[in-house]
Amino acid sequence: MAAVFAAGTGAGAVNAVVGSGTLITFPVLLATGLSPVTATVSNGLGLVPGSISAAIGYREELRGQRRRVLLLGIGAVLGGRAGAVLLLTLPESAFERIVPVLVSLALVLVACQPLIAKQVRRRRPADAPARRDGGPLLFTGLTLASVYGGYFSAAQGIIYVSLMGMLLDDTLQRLNAVKNVLAAVVNTVAAVLFVFFADFDWTAVLLIAVGSALGGLIGARTGRRFSPAVLRTLIVSVGTVALVHLVLR
Repeated sequence: MAAVFAAGTGAGAVNAVVGSGTLITFPVLLATGLSPVTATVSNGLGLVPGSISAAIGYREELRGQRRRVLLLGIGAVLGGRAGAVLLLTLPESAFERIVPVLVSLALVLVACQPLIAKQVRRRRPADAPARRDGGPLLFTGLTLASVYGGYFSAAQGIIYVSLMGMLLDDTLQRLNAVKNVLAAVVNTVAAVLFVFFADFDWTAVLLIAVGSALGGLIGARTGRRFSPAVLRTLIVSVGTVALVHLVLR
């Protein structure tokens, strides 16, 4: 119980700043004897409070982004529901085959985002308006990322940040704030289905919920102080660990 609570706290903090907190909680839940699917469902339910507390912690960075959050939140609802359905109906191996590919692509996009964004700005007309919502491409990409998030969620936040960093003109901290809201939406939508249609362990859910709520506030308070370079380095570092773990698992 102490290990699960500690893992939940760590996951909440990591999710607030970077993402991939599932890679902390998931192995611990497996070590307690839960099956992979039950561990995934219990983890998804438990991380909902952490996602919400992280979003609250980034409320200052969310100012002026209401329209963006509402628009992208629709994709998060649709994708999160689809991902949860996939988890309940498909064998685990059927979807996880593409997880390392998605994480690898996300890491490349995050690492190269400043260079690519610079090249994109050079090609745009000087009087072109700033990109505020990313258009259909960003909506589609985040919806698909939400499908993945509803299914497994590891590195979900990294994929969100990489896509928004490529297609939006805004600071990394403000994009990270949107990422936390979208993750909260996906986790909540998936949790609703899990409560009624999946097997889970209530003890694990409660321990992770309390821990992740605390960790989300701690992570948000810490992460908001990081410079874009430091935040990007953390994202790439944690994402690399996530990729190695997923490949070896």
